[in-house]
Amino acid sequence: MTHPLTAHFAVADGLAALFKPFVEAVVHDLNTDSVAHVANPFSPREIGDPSDMRDVVLAPDARVIGPYEKTNWDGRRIKSVSIVLRDEAGRPVGMLCVNADVTEFEGVRRMLQAFLGTVEPRSEAEARFQDDWHERINRFVAAWTAERATTLDRLDREGRRALIEALHGSGGFEGRRAPAYVAKMLGVSRATIYNELARLKAAVAA
Repeated sequence: MTHPLTAHFAVADGLAALFKPFVEAVVHDLNTDSVAHVANPFSPREIGDPSDMRDVVLAPDARVIGPYEKTNWDGRRIKSVSIVLRDEAGRPVGMLCVNADVTEFEGVRRMLQAFLGTVEPRSEAEARFQDDWHERINRFVAAWTAERATTLDRLDREGRRALIEALHGSGGFEGRRAPAYVAKMLGVSRATIYNELARLKAAVAA
């Protein structure tokens, strides 16, 4: 069965191909609140993953949200726009999110200030995209690894346990799907995350 948003998949593929490797394009299905398509993925999200957009309130005439800034799971700086996809009746049925990794351009920031800057006041929906629980986890992990002059792929078992403990202490696992998201970031199973969380809770209770 053809997905109702299939027509937009080629647009996502084209944008990602044109600006590869700097752009990731994600099509979200608002009816199922899940990721329908990913082109040139550089975030942990995959097709079928939850979009967590049910709380986003869109204005009746909303078309493009952003640009707004985010932090990727590995600490890289992302600039994004979200395009509202509507059906023939004008109802929002999807979202095409185009994420540009602008980290490589930091060295020429002044020259590209017009491109990198976010000058317009944030709308409520834009703020929701920029500060969701994925973003809060990404920022925490980026800061934690930077303080230790390391990266996620260099962490050994003890390093991962230390990060999980720190993230737990900061309330980073309060989101229902946060353990699965962190598991993808660290390249471990969800069972590993749940076992570590159980160990931490047992230590507190002891």
